Amino acid sequence: MKIDGYGFGWMKIEGKVYKKDLIIFPERIIDNWWREEGHYLRESDIFEVFIEKPDVLVVGTGYYGYMKIDEELLKKLRNESIDLVYDKTGEAVKKFNELIKNKRVVGAFHLTC
Repeated sequence: MKIDGYGFGWMKIEGKVYKKDLIIFPERIIDNWWREEGHYLRESDIFEVFIEKPDVLVVGTGYYGYMKIDEELLKKLRNESIDLVYDKTGEAVKKFNELIKNKRVVGAFHLTC
């Protein structure tokens, strides 16, 4: 699923506009995604990613990049051989759209700050 557009607080995917944080899987989207702590990403926040077993997880850390990634999650991703790409959400969207051309990718995107 290609991301058609992104701006502060919204993302457009295949013609539909989403206004809550979301996780994009190859065949489905979890919208209204929330974390235990809004600006801190832990393994428990994305447990479904490990079931999916993508080649790459792309994380959009917010328009300003405020969301941080837990060290334990980084270790788990390495142990599961899942590459991690993360950046401010605008840049992460570009990377996501490029990576989906050749790899199995899941994207987790914080849409606001």
